[in-house]
Amino acid sequence: MRVGLFAGMAEAAGCRHLDVPWTRGSVADLRAALEALQPSVGPLLARSAIAVSGRYVADAADVPAGSEVAVIPPVSGG
Repeated sequence: MRVGLFAGMAEAAGCRHLDVPWTRGSVADLRAALEALQPSVGPLLARSAIAVSGRYVADAADVPAGSEVAVIPPVSGG
């Protein structure tokens, strides 16, 4: 499954997406898989929102294979 990365998350990973071997699991499982695949994103990943099929979801939510997934890091501005 291809996971889109944005802003500081893309900078931390050094790319705009990560391809994660995935069949099915929760958002929490996906966070663990992403950190295992790219440890440099761990600290920011813990504070980032996850969107599945265009909707923000909680860590307990199911992520079916083939879903459109995006990791949205915290945003600051002024």
